[in-house]
Amino acid sequence: MAQAGVKVEETETMTVREAIRQALREELTRDEDVYIIGEDVGAMGGVLEVTGDLVSEFGEERVRDTPISEAGIIGAATGAAATGTRPVAEIMFGDFIGVSMEQVMNQMAKMRYMFGGKTDLPVTVRTTEGGGMGAASQHSGTIHTWIAHFPGLKAVAPGTPEAAKGLTKAAIRSDDPVFVFENKTIYEQQGEVPTDEEFVVPIGEANVEREGDDVTVVATQRLVGESLSVAEDMSSEASVEVIDLRSLYPLDTETIVESVEKTGKLIIADESPLSYGTHAEIGMRAMEKAFFSLDAPVQRVGTPDTHMPFSTPLEQEVMPDGEDVRTAIKRVV
Repeated sequence: MAQAGVKVEETETMTVREAIRQALREELTRDEDVYIIGEDVGAMGGVLEVTGDLVSEFGEERVRDTPISEAGIIGAATGAAATGTRPVAEIMFGDFIGVSMEQVMNQMAKMRYMFGGKTDLPVTVRTTEGGGMGAASQHSGTIHTWIAHFPGLKAVAPGTPEAAKGLTKAAIRSDDPVFVFENKTIYEQQGEVPTDEEFVVPIGEANVEREGDDVTVVATQRLVGESLSVAEDMSSEASVEVIDLRSLYPLDTETIVESVEKTGKLIIADESPLSYGTHAEIGMRAMEKAFFSLDAPVQRVGTPDTHMPFSTPLEQEVMPDGEDVRTAIKRVV
């Protein structure tokens, strides 16, 4: 029974896909300056059916199909945001951001800085990433480290339906460019999501999904759920704390450090390539802020420095999973 005077947040069970679509619907309804552009976002409902039937609700002016031109999509969204609207641009697969990198790196990332902060740039870019669908190298990369690297851009990567809804809404409401990276293998993952239309997940805040005392696992996207399953399965062997990073930049160093100071051990589980990326940044910050709390070397769970194979057995070999997290936990505990 709820305590008197304590507000109980109403929730609904939904998938990651449904949570993102609900976030888009609520923001389109709330603010007439919000609109969606991208390849097949309208009549087709999105390449992975995320935008669904939104075009029938809001019309083709606000859910607008575009030609096959990632540079055009990003350029149009950047210019529109600079003139006062709040575009949500969809890039089908994260790998295709490479086609638009001039627009991303030299325009979107730098415009507010070069204008001395005199203009807002409220543009949201949604894209998918990750292996697991046999889509071969050009459709399976995990490239969020690129975007998190550029000053002027924010990057988020939800691992639960709740985070997917809250981060999408926060991105659309932000006055800075925000990239939302959606792992395409977790669209059917279910969870409880607040129904409050004002619910947002602040960009820059990680979330402790499971508390523990022996080892910290900082995970993203698909590996959040797999790490939670492993933590439950290994509960008799080790008390594992699992953190959903949620925000790649800005990074919630404080939550990570507090956990490492408690557990003394850190594992970073992220599907991006192991070298020069998300793993290294988190590990280095832990070293800088919690070196004397570490009782074992920091462990990384990620994709080897190779492209994602098309062959299903090879893809499964390359992709990090719960068993890799389990091995890392055993190694340090």
